[in-house]
Amino acid sequence: MILGHFLVISLALNAGFLYRDYCKGKHHYQEFFSFKNECKNASLTLLETSPPPFSSSSSSSKAFDGIINLDHGDPTMYERYWQEMGDKTTVVINGWQFISYFSDVRKVCWFLEPEFANSIIRLHKLVGNAITEDRYIVVGTGSTQLFQAVLYAVSPPNASEPISVVSAAPFYSSYPLITDFLKSGLHKWAGDAYTFNKDEPYIELVTSPNNPDGFPRQAVVNQNQGILIHDFAYYWPQYIPISSPADHDIMLFTVSKSTGHAGTRIGWALVKDKEIAKKMTEFIVLSTIGVSKDSQIRAAKILQVVSDSHQYKGNFKEGKAFFEDSYDHMARRWKQLRDAVNVSKLFSLPDFTSGTCTFSGRTFGSQPAFAWLKCEGEIDDCESFLHGHEILTRGGKHFGGSEKYVRISMLPRDETFDQFIERLSSISSS
Repeated sequence: MILGHFLVISLALNAGFLYRDYCKGKHHYQEFFSFKNECKNASLTLLETSPPPFSSSSSSSKAFDGIINLDHGDPTMYERYWQEMGDKTTVVINGWQFISYFSDVRKVCWFLEPEFANSIIRLHKLVGNAITEDRYIVVGTGSTQLFQAVLYAVSPPNASEPISVVSAAPFYSSYPLITDFLKSGLHKWAGDAYTFNKDEPYIELVTSPNNPDGFPRQAVVNQNQGILIHDFAYYWPQYIPISSPADHDIMLFTVSKSTGHAGTRIGWALVKDKEIAKKMTEFIVLSTIGVSKDSQIRAAKILQVVSDSHQYKGNFKEGKAFFEDSYDHMARRWKQLRDAVNVSKLFSLPDFTSGTCTFSGRTFGSQPAFAWLKCEGEIDDCESFLHGHEILTRGGKHFGGSEKYVRISMLPRDETFDQFIERLSSISSS
């Protein structure tokens, strides 16, 4: 019965976007997993009969007949760079390769491919954003599965009450949904870390830089009974100046936002404690019996090319080194957005303190993967206001914040982003 519940997660995650579109109508995106009661049984039917809400083709940038969808963080911005790389990331896998469940039975995470582990260590050492020495690497099907695995690993198994899970608002909108999805009895969502004052064990999620507002974060509760999980999905030099290598007990990363390969569904955790790494591995074994080796080999090749593009620039006539190109792209987009906000006068954006990046040597302010946009004046529901202009965003209430805010993805294809900037600039106080 328990195994059955775990296996349902994968289907629910993949079906979430499809049946949410169906239930909300007009393709109006809301919470990642939310749907109306009458649609709760529709997921399987929709998977079989519904076309995808958007195409992966670059020719379909004007999705939904004029509706600009910036609700989710689909990182298609990176397609252009990888197209320019040609066959440098091509991987050929023969039919006889990777048949076994096992990769290295001597390792705690025995389904972790050595090639992928080595590429992770190499990239972190190059960028200088995380300590890898004396850490156990656990691979997962995206950082979402790793988050679930960590909750399972650190929650007391025999406690009389589920352990509280908190994060400082505004927090990632899927944290509450994922935490309570299985109703396991091991853990429960307890809301904003700023308001948590119970004298009891707790788990605090620290996302830095933060999703949705882009600011660097530290733990808020700071009590002796706390367990900290650090989500560093966006701690890469195209988004924020790297100040020092992160050095925490549990650190989560993903290829989705580091290189843009969300469809590969690969993330990794750097874990100090061997027993926690073992329990995380146990969760992944129970839920998916490991992680796709094909995806790991592809991700390993991608990370290797990223590192090579910086360490062997002379061999890369196709374009710039990866993080240089990505930095320039994010800088251009944030300038466009700030210019559009200044023209409209109806909105505002966070101001970020500049810092010097130890990786690139540049001094710059953060340019996050999401923009935390505020509607000024008498506009109380920013999500609905922008929806009226056919711009789909995710409202602040889903992040534990005010409805005057929305989160906007900064990572769509160039055509979509440019169309968004043009439309936002045209919205005036009149």
